[in-house]
Amino acid sequence: MRGAKPSLDNVIPMKGDAVRRAPDAPEHLDTQAKEVWERLAPVLVNKGRLEPEYEDSFAAYCVMAGHVVAMCHDVAMMGSYYEVQTRNGMQQKHRAAWVQLTQAVQGMNQLAARFGLTPVDEARLRSGGQGDLFDELLKKLDGAD
Repeated sequence: MRGAKPSLDNVIPMKGDAVRRAPDAPEHLDTQAKEVWERLAPVLVNKGRLEPEYEDSFAAYCVMAGHVVAMCHDVAMMGSYYEVQTRNGMQQKHRAAWVQLTQAVQGMNQLAARFGLTPVDEARLRSGGQGDLFDELLKKLDGAD
């Protein structure tokens, strides 16, 4: 064998192998939101999607996800609607917990897209965005296929 023997002093670790520590959950989050933060923040940090300037948006996502958990519990206990007699007959009305649940799901889904937390958004972020709409067509026309 030629050359100097390898030593650990001159080995440069690969950038992809470094595990970054996730920031602690903000103090103002409630219990359910902190649980979401602690579960997802390490994953997002290692994917490079939770930088310090995005922590407030991610905290809002955690709040929405926590509300979804709480409202699901309330809907499971009380049901999603109640019946009331009106001058037009018996009507079914949504409970407040059901309305809050649907609003929390909508907010959570909007914020989830920013961090790639759905399969579609994950693929979108991994591919580098939408790209050029006519790029593939122009390549084929130029014969660069």
